[in-house]
This record gives sequence, structure tokens and C-alpha cells, in this order.
Amino acid sequence: MKPLIYQIFTRLYGNQNTTNQRNGSIEQNGCAKMNNFTAAQLRRIASYGFTHVWFTGLIEHATQTDYSAYGITSDHPAVVKGRAGSPYAIKDYYDIDPDLAVNVDKRMKEFEALVKRTHQAGLKMVIDFVPNHVARQYHSDAHPKGVKDLGEDDDTSLAFSPNNNFYYLEGQTLHTEFDTERCAPQPYREYPAKVTGNDCFNAWPSRNDWYETVKLNYGVDYLGGRQTHFCPIPSTWKKMTDILLFWAKKGIDAFRCDMAEMVPAEFWAYATEKVKSLYPKVQFIAEVYNPNEYRHYIASGFDYLYDKVGLYDTLRAVITDGRSASCITGCWQNIDDIRDHMLNFLENHDEQRIASAYFAGDARKALPALCVSAMMGNNPFMVYAGQELGEPGMDAEGFSGSDGRTTIFDYWSVPSLRKLTAAKPESEMNADEKYLYNYYKQVIHLCKTEAALNDGNFYDLQYANYNRDYGYNCDRQYAFIRKADNGQTLFIVANFDDKSVHVGVRIPVHAFDFLHLRKGITSATDLLSGNLQTIELKPDDVSFVDIPAFSAVVLQLQNSKTK
Repeated sequence: MKPLIYQIFTRLYGNQNTTNQRNGSIEQNGCAKMNNFTAAQLRRIASYGFTHVWFTGLIEHATQTDYSAYGITSDHPAVVKGRAGSPYAIKDYYDIDPDLAVNVDKRMKEFEALVKRTHQAGLKMVIDFVPNHVARQYHSDAHPKGVKDLGEDDDTSLAFSPNNNFYYLEGQTLHTEFDTERCAPQPYREYPAKVTGNDCFNAWPSRNDWYETVKLNYGVDYLGGRQTHFCPIPSTWKKMTDILLFWAKKGIDAFRCDMAEMVPAEFWAYATEKVKSLYPKVQFIAEVYNPNEYRHYIASGFDYLYDKVGLYDTLRAVITDGRSASCITGCWQNIDDIRDHMLNFLENHDEQRIASAYFAGDARKALPALCVSAMMGNNPFMVYAGQELGEPGMDAEGFSGSDGRTTIFDYWSVPSLRKLTAAKPESEMNADEKYLYNYYKQVIHLCKTEAALNDGNFYDLQYANYNRDYGYNCDRQYAFIRKADNGQTLFIVANFDDKSVHVGVRIPVHAFDFLHLRKGITSATDLLSGNLQTIELKPDDVSFVDIPAFSAVVLQLQNSKTK
């Protein structure tokens, strides 16, 4: 089945506190809890059509909130981004973030109960695995007996050693000048300075560096000509694989691996083999941005990779910058041999919200892109919670600022997420939000239930429609056919224009031969709207269709089987 992933930023989803004090504390602004994800809430997500939930930010990370009363070491504010902290500055790989627990002492029990509820709702559970870096003050107080902490046996006199878990800057003290808002009683001291997470090999990381993190050492000597020391197996490989096995044993179905390409592919081949040998159904999703490395990481055990620099970037440019819709063709052609391994999306926590002033300014403008991204392949598709209501992400929450993204650093309450987690979500929505909510729901449902979208053949019609005749504008429309083995045939045309159009789409002879299409006049049902259209299918001739502005039609041809 086509994976349909719902990404949830756990700290924000379900927080009904509306104080929203800039740079506010957890006491002021509140925080969502794992217990907010009730059986009813999870069933609603499943009934929307999603198959997986990615709970972002579950593992304990650095924070300015004091949990020392629970035996958790406090973090210095100079090396924490925002009051809540970044969920990608992991402080203890073997523990759950205390912010997310109703009873902090029983946070692991609450997590285990969440895993159980998620599975009972028919959903698979995805969590983050952050392999490249950890919080500067990483310390596990929850690791299993006999497990040694990261860095515990490091020889800090050596800049690099394959036996070390971190890289060190010999004779240098870390310089941080970021504690400007909350001056701590004592400055942060780190000697010798560790290398910063984004491969910053100096002791003066800037505000734009990942200064709150330190890079993990997988046996690559970056300053020694990038020589690799993989035999014997480096300590970090073993420790990080043990962490994956710890969470897999708790019932995790998939790991979304942060900045996977900053970690050697050789490690991934080692770790994924170890995990899948014991938990063969566990899947791995990689955040990889270098197309030249895609096949390398798939061969190393990854099931899915982000399609960010290809399809996402292209669709964003079609929506906002006037790039031709014909450029979409090149996206799938470049990865045609691995298309089923690519994870499509239009939003996630790293990218700007579609409805923000920095992107489209109007969530409706992306609906044709939604249909293309979700429907053109059998590969996974992901939605970021709030996207389905047109969340603009324009709040200035604190560290994050007003940048078109929903904060991952601050305690906050997001209006769209409050509505989605209300007892009756649709009763809280305005007319525009209801339209978006139901449009997204229909698209997700079709992707889940229709055989042609789940496991069908794909035929791009764009190459036959470059002449701009019969009203078809190849810069603003994009057409393709999906056909399943059971015969179901879907004729899909997306319209990126701000006006409704009546256009003729040419279907080449090769499409009839390749897909075994039937010729003649037929009625077709638009599975998005329920409207009927009559079209004539003739080889190397045009079929006329009507498409609303900023939308698409998914025309199921008559006599075509369903499901």
C-alpha cells in the first residue's frame, strides 16, 4: 500500500493554551502531551486516509526548562535554541522528552501507551533518528545498564580518533555569544571545543551554524583528507545501531533519519542490516538532498528518500515563480529507476508553509501541486499537520521569528492545530479551511483506496501537448494517466492557472498501445468533485476537459474498474 504520512510536531499538536507570549515558558504558553493523542484523535487521523504518523520531537532534547527535580541535568541557555529547544539537539537517545509527559516520572510508560494506541488505530508509527549530531551537553541518564555514554571513553587530547565518538579542536575553548536574551549566572564552558554539528571545524560557530549541537564521529577523518577508518567497526557505529534497536524493540515502524547524507553510507548499510535482521518490517526514511547520492543510500538500506531538490523545488517554482509545468516531466525522468523510493511532500517542518507570505500566500494555489505530488506515482506522500487548513506559519514565536515556518524551537499554540485537535474539528473551521480540509481528505482517500494511484502505471502526456493548441497551456497545465492492472484508468489534469479552463489534451498513439486504452466517446467521473464529463478518446487526437482554477480533475473513465 502507498504510504501516506502525517507529520505532527508533537509539542504543538493539541496545545489549547492561547497565551502565546513571545519567548514564553512552558508555564506561560503550555505544551501538548502524548496523552492528547487519544484513541479518538488517532482514529480521526486514520479515517482521513493516513497510514503513518511521524511524531516529530519525541526523544529527549536540550531545553531551557528545568527538569532537575526529575534527575535530568539542566542545559545551559547559551547552547539551546529557543525556550523549548530544538528537537534535533538530542540530549538523551534513550529517553522521551519530559515536556510531552503528563507525569514526567512515567514519560516512557506514556510513550509506550502512545505506540499501542497508534497501532490500535491502524496507523504505523514513525519517529526521528538524528545520527549526525547531538546536543552539546549530551548525557544519557536513562540508558540501559551496561551501555556506555557517547564520549564516555573519548581521548579528548586527540582531534580525531576512530575510537572517539566526537571530534575535538585541540587547545581551543568554544566561544558562544548567543546567550543575549537570558544571561546565565555563569558562561558556558567547553574545553576542548567539540566540532559543531554542521561540520563547523572551528571554535567560533555563528548564529547560523548548528551551534547547539556537536558532530558525531563515524570514522571519517575530515581534516586528514577525509580518510575513512571503518575497520574495525567504529564505536559510534555500534552505539548508534544499539539506539535504533532499542526503539525498534518498542514497536517503532519507521525511522525518519535526519540529515542522513552527513553520515557515511557504509554506516547505514551496517545499521539497517542489523535492525532489519531482527525487525524486518521496520523502514528507514532518509533526509538526503544530493541526487548524486540517492542510489548509494538506497543501496545502503533506505526504503525512502526525500524528493526535495527535484519535485518539491520544481512544484514550488511552478506555483510561485512562473516556472513551466512542463518542468515536472524532468523530475520523474531524473529518478525514474528509483521513483518508488522517493517521498513526496509540499510541506514539512524545515520548509515554509504554503500559505505563508514567503511561499504562495494562499494555500489554494498549491492544490494542483497536491494532486500531482500525491498522484503521479506509487511512492509515499506526506502532509505536515496544519497544511490541510492552510496554516500560514507567520507567527513570531521567539527564537524562530516570523519566517513562514511553524516554530520548532519555542512553546507555542498554533491556531490551525487547535482546530484540528478540537472535539469537533470542522465546527471550528471557517469556510476556506473546510474547503481545504475536505479537498486534502479527498486526495488522501483516493491515494489510499484507488488501485490506479496505489500501484498503477504512469504515463506522462505533457510531451504530446507542447504546441499550445486547443487551449492547453503546457506552462500552466500538466496531464498524465494512471492505469491499474485491474483496468481502472484515471485521466488526471492539473491546472495551475488562476482561471478555470476548457482544454484539449492530446493523447498519443503510444499511450493507447502502452496502456491498452479504449477508443471512443465515454463518460468520466471526476473523483474529486463527483461531476461527470463526456470525453472522446482518439489516438493522437485531443480529448476536451474542464478544470477549475487552482485545481485538478481525476477522471475515472467509464467501464474502468475501481479499487
